[in-house]
Amino acid sequence: MLQVGLLASIAAQHGASLQHVKPHGALYNMAARDLGLATAVAHAVADIDDSLVLVGLAGSSLITAARTAGLRAAEEGFADRAYCSDGSLVPRGGAAAVLSDPDTVATRAVAMVRNRRVLALDGTIVPISVDTICIHGDTPGAVTLAQHVRAALERAGVRVTALR
Repeated sequence: MLQVGLLASIAAQHGASLQHVKPHGALYNMAARDLGLATAVAHAVADIDDSLVLVGLAGSSLITAARTAGLRAAEEGFADRAYCSDGSLVPRGGAAAVLSDPDTVATRAVAMVRNRRVLALDGTIVPISVDTICIHGDTPGAVTLAQHVRAALERAGVRVTALR
């Protein structure tokens, strides 16, 4: 969390402030499953600034830990990633783990928000409640995906706003 504190300090020097924290990569995935690690992350964020929103995989240990620590939590869905039937993400090395078709990604995002569900790789319908949608910047065509997702959400009557 040294990085978060440093970033907050730099932002403050320029008259800005952080709004949220989202652990990255392996830490994000481990904290989604490990309540002890998730609790450590949540307490570290709260120690830096308890007004920050902690972003985590929808329904995960990180969301539980954030709320227990008194933080606001944002449950995140991944429109460009395949899900396992337990609500976890298919590891990137797995077959069909990354989705890059704009219509598929947009349809998944709308289903997550409006229908509170996502279709897992094995065909299972997984209940999901999301506050924010992630599209990975390294997914092929990420900008196009984001544009399609936003347009589909707006057509579905979803108001797209910044996390607050």
